[in-house]
Amino acid sequence: MASSVLVTGATGKTGAALVERLRAGKAEVRTATRKPTASDDIRFEWRDRSTHRPALEDATAVYLVAPTDTTDQLPVMLPFLECALAVGVERFVLLSASIVDQGGPMMGAVHAWLAAYAPRWTVLRPSWFMQNFVTQHLPAVLQDGAIYSATRDGRVPFIDVGDIADAAARALTDPTFTHGHAPILTGPEALSYDEVAWAISNVAGRLIRHVNQTFAEMSDRYEKLGLPADYAAILAGLDDTIAQGAENRVTDEVELLSGHKPKNFATFLDEHRSAFGRE
Repeated sequence: MASSVLVTGATGKTGAALVERLRAGKAEVRTATRKPTASDDIRFEWRDRSTHRPALEDATAVYLVAPTDTTDQLPVMLPFLECALAVGVERFVLLSASIVDQGGPMMGAVHAWLAAYAPRWTVLRPSWFMQNFVTQHLPAVLQDGAIYSATRDGRVPFIDVGDIADAAARALTDPTFTHGHAPILTGPEALSYDEVAWAISNVAGRLIRHVNQTFAEMSDRYEKLGLPADYAAILAGLDDTIAQGAENRVTDEVELLSGHKPKNFATFLDEHRSAFGRE
C-alpha cells in the first residue's frame, strides 16, 4: 500500500508551509481543508465523520491542527483520532502551543490522549507566530497605526511558521526521528510588544504604537473581531500570562529538529516589507 502524509488545516499558516516543504522533499501529501480549492484538496470537517475515512486513505502520518471554533478540542477530534488508529496511521504530529501543557486545557487534552494511545506522537509547542503581524494585527497597524495587547512589558520569542513547518516535516517523515516528545519551539530572541511596534515602525516608515489594554478591553476587542466570547477570554488571558513572564524564554529546539537556526524578527519584517506599504 502506498503511504502518504495527511495535513489537516492545509491552507492555514503552518499547514500551507508544511505542504510546501513535504512536496519539496518528494513526500506524498494529502491536503485536507474545509473548503477545497485546488483539484487535489480533500474536504475535511472535524465534525463530519463521513469525511474522516476518505481523508485518511493511504495515510501513515497525520499533521493535526485542532479546530479553532471550540475551547474543548478533544471531544471534537476524538472520532477522527480513533478512525486514524483503526486504519493504521503510525505517526501523529499535533500543533499545540508553548503555553499549553500535557493534560491542560484546549490542545493539552489532545496531547494527553496521543501520549496514551498513539503509536508514535510528537506535540509541537511553538510560541506566538511572527505571521500574526501580517494577518490579524495588520488591519490595526494599517488603520490605527497601532498594535493592541494586554501583555504590558512581557516578552515573547516570536517564531516564523516556516521553522515550525520544518520541524513538523521531519517528525512526519524522518524514519530515524525519536517520537514521544513535546518540544517548545521559539525564535532566537524574546521581544516585548513595544519592541515589536518599534521594529515595525522602522519598516513601515511611520510610528506604530503598542496600545496596552486591560484584560476586559482585550477580550471585548477579540469579540468585536468575531471570536466567540469564551475563546476571546482565553486569548485575552494568554496576553496576561505573557505579561507575567510565561513566554520569556528561548529554546534551541528549532535548530535541533531542523538543522538550522530559527529566523529572527528583523529578517521576517524585511521579507514582508510590502505588507506595511513599503517596497
